[in-house]
Amino acid sequence: MKINWKKIWHFLWKDDSWESLLVSAALVLIIGKFILLPTLGFLLGTQLPIVAVVSNSMDHDTGFNTWWENNAEEYQNFDINKSEFKEFKMKNGFNRGDAIIVVGKDFKELKVGDIIIFQTNSRSEPIIHRIIEKGDNWVSTKGDNNPTQLNFEKQIHKDDILGVAKIKIPFIGWVKVGFLMLLGKI
Repeated sequence: MKINWKKIWHFLWKDDSWESLLVSAALVLIIGKFILLPTLGFLLGTQLPIVAVVSNSMDHDTGFNTWWENNAEEYQNFDINKSEFKEFKMKNGFNRGDAIIVVGKDFKELKVGDIIIFQTNSRSEPIIHRIIEKGDNWVSTKGDNNPTQLNFEKQIHKDDILGVAKIKIPFIGWVKVGFLMLLGKI
């Protein structure tokens, strides 16, 4: 049986039918899931090279100064002052629906202020929060928009850390957020 590549190409790229749209969408998902993401993960040194932000725990819905006034006490409990926080990467947090590019990083290189992605037994989805304290083989994190630390983030073992947030891409994560909302997961 001879494969007619011209017909397949026309079907995928020029045909305006629903069938063509569905097959193209399926191919994009398959290529993305099984080729692009693993390749990107290999290049960036992490099993999770991109994450969609699905909660508001890192939102800063006001300007930095107002946000700091509302949250200073919690950070000062960890000896983090305003001028230090201003130097942190992504000091203004990020929003639900943003996508974050993640890179692998050696535990020794992590520092207070870094935003990490980590896995915990109490949650099925990875968490993305800021380091506020670091020990020999553990870190403590807090979501910038959370009033206090959550119990599961008080001592995160270094083996549970999947990577560090490197680049924020606004709005791209809404695709995942939308699907999760449709499924009633959030």
